[in-house]
Amino acid sequence: MTNAAPQAIAVSKALDAVMRNDKGRLMAALVSRLRSFQLAEDALQEASISALVHWSREGLPHSPQGWLIRVAFRKALDQIRTERRSTERETAMHLILEILGTDDNEDQIPDDRLRLIFTCCHPALELKSRVALTLRAVCGLSTAEIARLFLDNETTMGQRLSRAKTKILSAGIAYVVPKEDEWDDRLHAVLTTTYLIFTTGYTNAPDKSRDLCGEAVFLARLLCMLRPEQAEIEGALALMLLTEARRSARISPGGATVPPGEQDRNLWDHTKQTEGQQLLETALRRKRAGPFQVKAAISACQMAMPAPDWPQILQLYTVLLTMEPTPVVQVNHAVALAETGHLAAARSILLTLSEQLAAFQPFHAALAHVLAKANDKEGAARAYATAITLADNESDRLFLKDRFGKAS
Repeated sequence: MTNAAPQAIAVSKALDAVMRNDKGRLMAALVSRLRSFQLAEDALQEASISALVHWSREGLPHSPQGWLIRVAFRKALDQIRTERRSTERETAMHLILEILGTDDNEDQIPDDRLRLIFTCCHPALELKSRVALTLRAVCGLSTAEIARLFLDNETTMGQRLSRAKTKILSAGIAYVVPKEDEWDDRLHAVLTTTYLIFTTGYTNAPDKSRDLCGEAVFLARLLCMLRPEQAEIEGALALMLLTEARRSARISPGGATVPPGEQDRNLWDHTKQTEGQQLLETALRRKRAGPFQVKAAISACQMAMPAPDWPQILQLYTVLLTMEPTPVVQVNHAVALAETGHLAAARSILLTLSEQLAAFQPFHAALAHVLAKANDKEGAARAYATAITLADNESDRLFLKDRFGKAS
C-alpha cells in the first residue's frame, strides 16, 4: 500500500504530460482514420482512463503514445460494433482491424496535425467555431477552459463544438490539406483563426491555466514546421512575436492602455522582438507578399527607434488596403494619414465610415484622435465620449479618459 500511492501519482503525471504535449498529434492520427471527431475524442478519453489502470499495474509502456493510439482504436472498434449501421460498421471495423493488425513500430505515429488544423479551420464553419474546435482538437483545451476564455457557459460551448463536429461530418468536409489551387484561400482561413486566438488572449485578462497567446504562437510554429518556407505563415508568426514582445509594456502602472509609441521600451521582450524581425525579413525575401507579412511589417515599424516610422506605416497601410479593403483597415490607414500631417484626408475617410462603424469602438477612438489633432475640440469630445461608452475593458477606458482630458 505504501508504494501504491507514489506509483499512482507518477502514472498520473506521466499521462498528464503525454496528453498535454501529444494530444493534438494523437487526435490527428485518430481522426484521419476514424473520420469522426467525436468518435476519436471518445476513444482517446477511454484509452486514457484505461492507461491509469494498466500503467499503475504494469508500469509505463515503452511508447505511451503508441499504447494510447492502439487502445483508442480498440475502444473505437467496440463503439462501432454497438452503435453504427451495418454497412458503416463493416467498413470501419475492417479499417481498424487492419490498423491493429500491422506490425509497425508503435513509436511511428503519423503526424497528421496539418490536416487536422485545416479541417478545424474550414471556411464553412463560423469563425468562433473554428477557433473553439482548433483549441479543443489541436491544442487540447477542455470545453470548460474554452468556455471560460469566451465568457460562455460550458453547456453553450459544448453545443457549439458539437455542432461544428456534426457540420464537418454532414457536409462531407474532407480531412485533407487543400490542393495547390485552394491553398492560399484555405491558408488565410487557418492563419486568421490562429491570429484570432492570439488577439483574444492578448486583449483579455490573463488566464492562469491557459495562455492563449502561447497557444497561438505554438500553432504558428507548428505550421512553420509542418509547411516550411511559406512566407505568410512566417509573417503571421512574426506578427504575433512582435506584438507579444510589447505585452509587458502595454498597460501603465495606473492600469491604462499605452500605445506602442509611448511604451517603456525597457519592458519589451527583445528576444521575441529580434526573432520576429528576423522571421519577417526571411518572409519578405521570398517575394510572395501577403496581408500577414504587411501587418508584421507595420508592427515592426511601430517599434522603430526612436519612435514609430509613420511615413513607412502609411505606405504599408496603403498596400494593405489593396489586399484587405475593409473598413477596419481604412480606419488604421486614416490614423496613419493623420500622423503624417494629412489631417483633412484622414478626417474625410473617417466621416465616410461613421454610419457603417457606428458600433465599432476603435473607430470612435480614431475619430477622436484625428479631430483632436485638427483642433476640433467639440467633435473630439463627442467622439471620445462615445468611445469611452463603447470600450469593453477598463484599461482602454482609462486611456481614453486621459486623452479626453488632454483634448478638452
